[in-house]
Order: sequence, then structure tokens, then C-alpha cells
Amino acid sequence: MAIRTIVQDGDPILKKVCRPVTNFDDRLHTLLDDMKETLRDAQGYGLAGPQVGVMRRVFISLDEREAPLDENGEIREDWEAPMLEFINPEILENSQETETLYEGCLSFPGHNAAITRPAKVKVKAQDRNGNWFTLEGEGMLARCICHENNHLDGITIMDLAESFYEDDYPDGEE
Repeated sequence: MAIRTIVQDGDPILKKVCRPVTNFDDRLHTLLDDMKETLRDAQGYGLAGPQVGVMRRVFISLDEREAPLDENGEIREDWEAPMLEFINPEILENSQETETLYEGCLSFPGHNAAITRPAKVKVKAQDRNGNWFTLEGEGMLARCICHENNHLDGITIMDLAESFYEDDYPDGEE
């Protein structure tokens, strides 16, 4: 596995529509494994193919649906979330209920965009071996599925933002 470079704001690849994955081979498995390592290193929640320079319909997301909670109802700090893999995803359903929240993006560090998204989604996708599955996500997972799926269509938070706030310390320094 390797950490890949995350494509940043201004790169035209972020505005392009990705092609479907047709080969479910070792090359795809390596890409997915590298994306997982890259996401963990960047401490993000999701990552799409074009964000690592690959114009294929693939993204990954943390899966916190089964997260163990501490006595304060927060996710335990010692727990590492598994990752979900979505290949050739199709959003089948969006709930009528929506949430407007600020979200960031690894390709746009320091920018946080207020975006209205469905509170729940149902997605159909393939796994790394080409098997189809459906998954229902809500809350942060629903938001991440929509966010990463937008990347596959060349849509970014900069296109969807209702408003922004900027981090005072984009490099994480205080």
C-alpha cells in the first residue's frame, strides 16, 4: 500500500466526470488499498478516485454505523472505523428530510461549505470483486456518500456551497 497525493483546488481533474470501473482486478484492489491508507493519513472521512488522480467511479468512506461509544456517548478514541468501498455507485433514493451542515474536503483544505444534503440515502454499488450491494446510510454517512458521489460527476463543495467559513489555521497549526 502507498499514500497517494491528494489532488488540490485548481486541478481540472476535479471538474471532470469519471468513467465506470470495468476491470475488477489487482490494479483496482491496489487503488482501493492505497486510497484507504491515504484517507487514514489525511484523517478524512471519504475519498474519491479523482481526488487521487484516477478518473474512475470509485470512492471509499469511513463506516461509523457500529462505532462503540464511551460513557459520554462519543465514539471511543481507541476505535478505528472500518472503510466501505463503493464502485460504480448509483444513489437510488434520497430522503425528503434534509440537513444543512458545514463540510470540508481534502481537495479544498481550509474551506468549509454549508451544503444542504438528504438526511438519508440508499445507494447501489459494486464491491472490489464486482458484486452488487445496496446500502442505506444516514447522517454523516449519507452526507459522505453524496459528497464523494458528487466528485465522480465533477461537482465539488465549491459548486454547492450556500456559504463558507474559512479555517483560521488551514495547516492545523494553532
